[in-house]
Amino acid sequence: MLNIDLKGKRALVAGVADDKGFGFAIAKSLAEAGATVCLGTWPPALGILENLLRRGKLNESLRLSDESLMRFERIYPLDAAYDTLEDVPEEVRTSKRYSGRGDFTIEGLKQSWLSEFGDQSMDILVHSLANGPEVQKPLLETSRSGYLGAVSVSAYSMVSMIQRFAPMMPAGAATVSLTYLASERVIPGYGGGMNAAKAALESDTRVLAHQAGRKYGIRVNTISAGPYASRAASVTGIIHDIIGYYSLNAPLPEQLNPKEVADSAAFLCSSLASGITGTTLYVDKGYHAMGKASD
Repeated sequence: MLNIDLKGKRALVAGVADDKGFGFAIAKSLAEAGATVCLGTWPPALGILENLLRRGKLNESLRLSDESLMRFERIYPLDAAYDTLEDVPEEVRTSKRYSGRGDFTIEGLKQSWLSEFGDQSMDILVHSLANGPEVQKPLLETSRSGYLGAVSVSAYSMVSMIQRFAPMMPAGAATVSLTYLASERVIPGYGGGMNAAKAALESDTRVLAHQAGRKYGIRVNTISAGPYASRAASVTGIIHDIIGYYSLNAPLPEQLNPKEVADSAAFLCSSLASGITGTTLYVDKGYHAMGKASD
């Protein structure tokens, strides 16, 4: 029997704030395969997540196939809009929403990780981060700051993470991110520059696969997932319409289950995918292959 075996591997899943999105589903699939999982969570949402975990409100979502509960080895505060504390505006640094969280930047997470786990200790990096402050605005109405904000968090943060984390990842380690078909097709209603952010993420995946592969021996892939009504996706205001459209017109006319994306991520992070890098893997019931709506 050929199984995904991640025993002895330690993963960071960046971008988990609840149990509803792809990030949480990926964390669970990694845990099912035997990996130890750490999270990176946006500081203003971290207190809520910690409270839900402490009160057992997420126990059913955390339950694994062997009836045990998934445990997170560490949950780090992470605002991927900032590389270092020097980049953080004063109003953010002094905000009550960030109070007591220490260094919540990408560099801060790196230093905390190294102090706790040491070098060569991150085997898997999952980038489940996206933010479009003006996602409901058409591109024609998107401001420069809104556009750059979308690209900064949704794409450049992956570059920043690999810059900082790759040196402490052993050869054979893997990274995976999440993209969307709006990178290459027009999705009316998906605005604010998020189309460009996803296109940048996919292009960067190919370039980073070459550079990080040659320098560190790690693999870099991304998953183009079909639509799913996570809390983050619901901000667009069009997610349910898109889900319905995919369900009618994809080669497999059914709704996507986040576990399908999560299990694909676990595969990409495993030795079974040791020959795969620089790839955009479509997990969307085949919708990306369609050139027109079904009859």
